[in-house]
Amino acid sequence: MNKSRSKIRKNHRSNSKKEERLAEKLSELAVDSDESNAGEDGSAADSDTSTSANEKPKNQFDVGKPAQFPVSMWDLNHCDPKKCSGRKLARHGLMANLRLGQKFPGLVLTPVGTNCVSPLDKNIIESSGIAVVDCSWARLSETPFNKMKSPNPRLLPFLVAANPINYGKPCKLSCVEAIAATMYITGFKEEATWYLNKFSWGHSFLTLNQELLDSYAGCKNSKEILEVQHKYLEKAEAEHSNRNRNVDFPTSESSSDEDE
Repeated sequence: MNKSRSKIRKNHRSNSKKEERLAEKLSELAVDSDESNAGEDGSAADSDTSTSANEKPKNQFDVGKPAQFPVSMWDLNHCDPKKCSGRKLARHGLMANLRLGQKFPGLVLTPVGTNCVSPLDKNIIESSGIAVVDCSWARLSETPFNKMKSPNPRLLPFLVAANPINYGKPCKLSCVEAIAATMYITGFKEEATWYLNKFSWGHSFLTLNQELLDSYAGCKNSKEILEVQHKYLEKAEAEHSNRNRNVDFPTSESSSDEDE
C-alpha cells in the first residue's frame, strides 16, 4: 500500500490541488491492486487455480455476465497497442471497431459530450449500445470528432483510474474503465463486472470508486449526478483539511522541556 501511495503522489504533481487531495484520500481506502500480476498490456496473467474434485473450476472470467448490446470504439491509434484495454477487448471479440465517418446510434463517451452519463441513458444503451472514443487527452486538437457522430454524446462524472498506467489519477480512465463505469451507472452492474474482470487490476477500479459509482447509480438524471460529484469533492477536501489540522506537531518548547 505504501508503494501505491508513493506512486499516486508522484503522478499527481501536474494535477490540480483539489484532485490531488481527493485521489490521495481515495488511495487510503483502496486495497492493493493486482498490477504485479498484469502482463505488458495490463491484461490478466494466466494462472492455474486449484479446486477440489467436486468443485467446478472458477476464475475471474466467470464473474458477471456479457453484454447483450453492442460495445464499440473508434481507435485513433494514440496509445501503445500493447497497453490499450480497448484493443485487447477488440482482439477477443468483446468490442467492435468503428470506422471514421461511421455513425453510432447508441451512447458515445467522448470529450466533446455535453451531458453527463446518468441512469436515464439505460434505454439508449439497452437498444443501441455503448461506444467510446479512444484518444489521448494531449491530442484532442488533432482528433476528428466531426467524423465520430452520435445522437447521444456523453461525459463521465468524476472517477479515479485503477489501470496500471494511470493508477490513482482522477479522470484518466482506460477504455474498459470508461465502458464499465457507464454500464454500472446505468444499471448494468453485472456487465460492468464482467468486462473489468478481463483484467487482473479490474476489481481495483470498483474498489476505488465504489462509493461514487453507487451514488451516481442512485441518481435520476445528469443534474443529480453533478450534484453528487460536487458534494463528494467538497467532502473529500474538508476531510483532508480536518486531518491536517488534527496532526499534533511538537513545538520548540516541548523539545526544550524534554531536554531538561
